[in-house]
Amino acid sequence: MAGNQQGKTVCGAAEIALHLTGRYPDWWDGAVFDKPTKVWVAGVTGESTRDNPQRMLIGPPQIEDSWGTGMIPHDALLTTQRARGVPDSLDSCTIRFGGGGSVSQGESILIFKSYEKGREKLQGDTIDAFWFDEEPPEDVYSEGRVRTQRGQRGFFTLITFTPLLGLSEVVRQFISSKDVEAMA
Repeated sequence: MAGNQQGKTVCGAAEIALHLTGRYPDWWDGAVFDKPTKVWVAGVTGESTRDNPQRMLIGPPQIEDSWGTGMIPHDALLTTQRARGVPDSLDSCTIRFGGGGSVSQGESILIFKSYEKGREKLQGDTIDAFWFDEEPPEDVYSEGRVRTQRGQRGFFTLITFTPLLGLSEVVRQFISSKDVEAMA
């Protein structure tokens, strides 16, 4: 949670790329997945998901020859499946995972979503991680967390956002009641 244009989406993409590829740097002391992952990434709309997290992860959406220049390198980008309805957007990708050291080799799955489709479109699947790029509605956030509860790490979610909606229910989950009282 930070101000506009502070690099939140860049940071989110960098971490999600690590979890999709299994290519963790020696200095990494954050969460580690030791087998391929299934990750959902979502923004407010299909267009904002394409223009922000998809661009940061894959590369410029409108220049297919440049896919693989984002945080996920070209040699790890195995397949891409285009989405319908939003030009140049992707529905899903398979990503080469691991292959070095104690990290098993395999294929991770990256799926792009949007909040505009509602909570119901998030039901049913079990995933390892969910990256929310921009603040989601509370019901979307709650459903996304449920999708990760049985993943490799359990409840692994990442949110990158500016709190433009004020002291919403989602924001309240990240600040203490003492901080809320101080804002009054």
